[in-house]
Amino acid sequence: MNSAPATATVHNIAAYRFAALSDLRALRGRLLAFCKALQLKGTILLSTEGVNLFVAGSRESTGALLSELRGIAGLEGIAAKYSETTHQPFTRMLVRIKQEIIAFGVPGIEPARYTSRRLTAQELRRWLDEGRPVTLLDTRNEYEVKLGSFRNALPIGVDHFRDFPAAVARLPQELKDQPIVTFCTGGIRCEKAAPYMESQGFRDVYQLEGGILKYFEECGGAHYEGDCFVFDQRVGLDPALHETSAAQCFSCAAPLSAAEQSDPRYVPGESCPYCFKSPAERMAGRLAARQTQLRQLVEPLPGSVPRDNFRPVSVSQACDGQTLLAALCHAVRHLPPEYWDCESRLGNLLDSAQQPVAIDRIVRAGERYLHRSLQQVEPAVSFDLQFMHEDEALVVLNKPAPLPMHPAGRFNRNTLQYALDAIYRPQKPRPAHRLDANTSGVLVVARTRHFAGRLQPQFAAGGVDKRYLVRVLGQPPADQFTCDAPVSTGAGAVGTRCVDPVAGLAASTLFTVLERLADGTAILQARPLTGRTNQIRLHCAHLGFPVRGDQAYGGGPDAVLAQTAAPDEPPLCLHSWEICVRHPATDEVLRFAAPAPAWAGTLAGTTPLP
Repeated sequence: MNSAPATATVHNIAAYRFAALSDLRALRGRLLAFCKALQLKGTILLSTEGVNLFVAGSRESTGALLSELRGIAGLEGIAAKYSETTHQPFTRMLVRIKQEIIAFGVPGIEPARYTSRRLTAQELRRWLDEGRPVTLLDTRNEYEVKLGSFRNALPIGVDHFRDFPAAVARLPQELKDQPIVTFCTGGIRCEKAAPYMESQGFRDVYQLEGGILKYFEECGGAHYEGDCFVFDQRVGLDPALHETSAAQCFSCAAPLSAAEQSDPRYVPGESCPYCFKSPAERMAGRLAARQTQLRQLVEPLPGSVPRDNFRPVSVSQACDGQTLLAALCHAVRHLPPEYWDCESRLGNLLDSAQQPVAIDRIVRAGERYLHRSLQQVEPAVSFDLQFMHEDEALVVLNKPAPLPMHPAGRFNRNTLQYALDAIYRPQKPRPAHRLDANTSGVLVVARTRHFAGRLQPQFAAGGVDKRYLVRVLGQPPADQFTCDAPVSTGAGAVGTRCVDPVAGLAASTLFTVLERLADGTAILQARPLTGRTNQIRLHCAHLGFPVRGDQAYGGGPDAVLAQTAAPDEPPLCLHSWEICVRHPATDEVLRFAAPAPAWAGTLAGTTPLP
């Protein structure tokens, strides 16, 4: 039988004994087999300093266990405290070997050699009945004290018994000359707490023999208020040693009264009034944890450590049956054939098994090859990435600049995708849209392929409302205007596009002037109604007001041509300010806004009005 019938009586015993024990592995095996044979359940802790146990079963079985223990040298005098239930409060039988049977961590405190004076339950009651001046020091953890304690007792104020020495150091000095009676659940903690206090100069210290449970057994509830917390499924016992209606929070372990269990913040298995967090608080906690993970990952920058990088190149259908050289020139058009010929002779062109291949090899569509870069150190980037939102489907980021999103060219580990893969492993997050390496601001990421399949089509179909902040050279005469110049399908130097009125893709951007600055520049809000590559940058340049810092499209003499600028170079003044998107799981419309950067004039640090 795994548990006693509802009408049967289960006998619960709690006992400990400090004694010098040896050969613990053999003793553990012997006791575990003994208890299982008697259908006992609970926990026995063994250490070279003694034994501590909480076990339940039939009267005969618990009695047999005590007799077995008393046959072990040093445990002859072990005594137990008893209570009864109609159900088995433990789920299994465990016998564990520990360094200490009650963790304290202070060398020199050895109860088997010395303990403080003991005060019986009857004697303590007589002292309290007489009103004798004494400090009752509750040595238990805070959450235990919450369920009940002796009237006017002084809680030591710890979350773990290992914190007891530090708490003693905070006690008033005048207590060192006053009588103190330490107490705990069953007495075991006081076996160490009281001698430690004596070692710290407290001169009149006692320990309540048998703890609260023994006091209940002999004196009932006199001078005690509430219940006694116990470390099993019963949670609380009243002074008659009967199980109470108290529960324990799964999350924070706080004991809960019946009234606290009726609180709407109590959700079994999740939260209680003491650990409940609002959705906003839970979100803040998750985001803070992600920021910590990111900081640990990027300090130092991952790409600052030399390492071989392997970049995949897939053969397109257009190159089926051609040479590997032709496929490489087609896939990476800004590099000349001579470059690939040199890389082949150096052994840096590999097949999927990482074996060198010749440049004149005939390739088939769909095949995958690798380009190896030996001991590569990547250029520096900014990883001042801010996590703005996270749930089961979405991650929303405030992306810094410069930071490439995907591995390409000189960048592999110093990329956003590398960081996301490392932080969310084994998930493989997928950005739902793209921001250039030099563009900052709101970026929406799907956590799984399933949610990417529901999110990315919104961007592709133009169903996502996006607002960008742009600082342009010059000042447009109109406060509001539109650009509908078509964007070329092919890329030019460093990936740039051009206006192609014949074969270009339809593109439309709405502009609003937000501020005209004294230096002749202007701050614009740009709302792209389509999502073409480099659309805002190209449209600004086409209208005669190029984005400041964008030399590729005429952004001024201090701009840089590189696709990814250095962190200390002037910024590209383009920022993804706000995105409104439908949640891929709930269909709720969500708004995310990233504060404007420093280059945005008086708008710096602000977000668009809802």
